[in-house]
Amino acid sequence: MRIELATEPGDPRRPNEDFASVALPASGRGGALVLLDGVTPPPVGGDGCVHGVPWFTARLGTALLELSVTRRELTLRQCLAEAVARTADAHRGTCDLAHPRTPQATVVAARWDDEGVEHLVLSDSVLLIEDPAGEVTAVLDDRIDRLCVLGPVTDDLRNAEGGFFTAAADPDVVARAVTGITARADVRALAALSDGATRWVEVFREGDWAGCFGVLRKEGPQGLIDRVRLAERGDPAGLAFRRGKSHDDAAVLYAEL
Repeated sequence: MRIELATEPGDPRRPNEDFASVALPASGRGGALVLLDGVTPPPVGGDGCVHGVPWFTARLGTALLELSVTRRELTLRQCLAEAVARTADAHRGTCDLAHPRTPQATVVAARWDDEGVEHLVLSDSVLLIEDPAGEVTAVLDDRIDRLCVLGPVTDDLRNAEGGFFTAAADPDVVARAVTGITARADVRALAALSDGATRWVEVFREGDWAGCFGVLRKEGPQGLIDRVRLAERGDPAGLAFRRGKSHDDAAVLYAEL
């Protein structure tokens, strides 16, 4: 088994808001991985929290990983709901959890044993699943992409019916996550990527998801992040490749099972 991860802030002067971790074995069998991409609040208006996004992603990510490996009778959706509730309770007395920008994150989680590989994706981070023949399937929550076709994506659409969803303070939002189970025999490797890393495919068009998996196998997660940084530096103002930030936090988990 080969497990590698890398994460890097978009701006070294700011804390990294991504979270990535893996546990082996999970309750004596299999394993689990969790990747979160914290949502950066706007410079004006804040997020109503005295702790900040890095605190939130660390709390939520740690709780989700712990539940995934110790409560195998729960689905990943149930694990995420409990992790969201725990994290909300940890700062309910000090922070405004009803604020529309209360700390929140995209989520990718996967858990495997001898029989199957369970997955969960919420918002625009990505899970890649490679089968024994080398075919790569991208598990995507494409709500934001579909909304972008219709016009600007605003805060009014965040965690709202007809909009898009992130893990914040409401456990019920996990019902919107993309979930599934794949037979263990049909999975050779997994990769979880925050959108700072998926830029290699989705923004800079350097290759498709299978090509991205090939980079990860040969160069590892840091190699993919380095390629993204090189592309970003080649277009610092975002003129050729439009994006919200010149550089974004990037996190990648790669697991050959």
